[in-house]
Amino acid sequence: MNAVSPDSFVDDRLAKRNALLLAFAQALGGAAASIVMATGPLVGYMMLEDDKSLATLPISVMVLGTAFGTIPAGMIMRRFGRRAGFMGASLLGISSGLLASLAVFQDHFLLFALACCLGGFAGAFMQQYRFAAADTASDAFKPKAISWVMAGGVLAGVIGPQTVIATKDMFAPVLFAGTYLAQAGLAVVALVLLAFLKIPKPPRLSHAQAGGRPLSRIMTQPRFIVAAACGICSYALMSLVMTATPLAMIGCGLSETDAALGVQWHVLAMFGPSFFTGNLIGRFGKERIVAIGLALLAACSIVALTGIEITHFWTALVLLGLGWNFGFIGATAMLTETYRPEERNLVQAVNDFLVFGFVAAASFSSGALLNLFGWGTVNVLVFPFVVLCLGLLGWLVVAEKKAVTTA
Repeated sequence: MNAVSPDSFVDDRLAKRNALLLAFAQALGGAAASIVMATGPLVGYMMLEDDKSLATLPISVMVLGTAFGTIPAGMIMRRFGRRAGFMGASLLGISSGLLASLAVFQDHFLLFALACCLGGFAGAFMQQYRFAAADTASDAFKPKAISWVMAGGVLAGVIGPQTVIATKDMFAPVLFAGTYLAQAGLAVVALVLLAFLKIPKPPRLSHAQAGGRPLSRIMTQPRFIVAAACGICSYALMSLVMTATPLAMIGCGLSETDAALGVQWHVLAMFGPSFFTGNLIGRFGKERIVAIGLALLAACSIVALTGIEITHFWTALVLLGLGWNFGFIGATAMLTETYRPEERNLVQAVNDFLVFGFVAAASFSSGALLNLFGWGTVNVLVFPFVVLCLGLLGWLVVAEKKAVTTA
């Protein structure tokens, strides 16, 4: 039996501490995102007079802000460290909530969209929580560290929608103004938590080492291609369906509270499995877990196409969340195998830029697709992308087995 080195124990002890802190910060950051998902389209619908197809724009620009923030987030944290970057992002989150509340009071749609975009930019830093949890972890603990952080979203699944329900009428008849003030308050608490984070900066490397391999070489690895594609599809398809759901529910005669509770169940399903996703990855392998996630995304659309009762919407939303969890966490774990320590910030940032660029496109097109073609079309579009990613996973498994055999 191999002895466990003391250094390994210390590293994983620090990794567990950091993962717990980041999990709670994820709960608060995720709550802010779920608040926008639950209320952004509704606020947009109330503010817009003529072209209601732009009602989902707040979610779209939030995701676009995340896409634009990924590269700066990586550069800032590489220069100043994880903790400084995360705390700065919390300050942006506070500003976003305050600005959104002001926009709701003034019935100013563009200002509200700007606030959501600013919140999305802050979200680009929060997307690095899962990678930060892996920074101080041993190879064996990395999938679990990622899962612990993502599990913080379970609290987000309760905090966000319940915040909406508790505060939407705080300044009646102006709906949701209090909700965004509460969002700013959540960011204040996250700022305090992140002050206790301890992630050492990467060691200074020689000039020859500092750059790592060319980015083109890293991105042309088969494992990177498949991991990025599966991460993109898992997140973008979730965004496509999720963005349209609150409007579809209202259009089918359901209430704002029904929509908020649907988002709550969805977010719980997104993050709840994270308590054991890392163990499942360790037991069954990353590729199988990603494949199961993709299959669950397809199951979501099948349920959504069978009816428009509240049970159909809520069941579909739960399956959508489960599919995202397995697909995205599995793809993230695959990605960590494609880069060296000195390459991690750049590769992680580029990956997230790709993911959230496509997610922004999906969320932006979601409202127009729903408005022009209906709820059924939104769900039918899920199937070809699921088939494509399953094909890529199969290709990767075969290619890697062949490489091992011929080595």
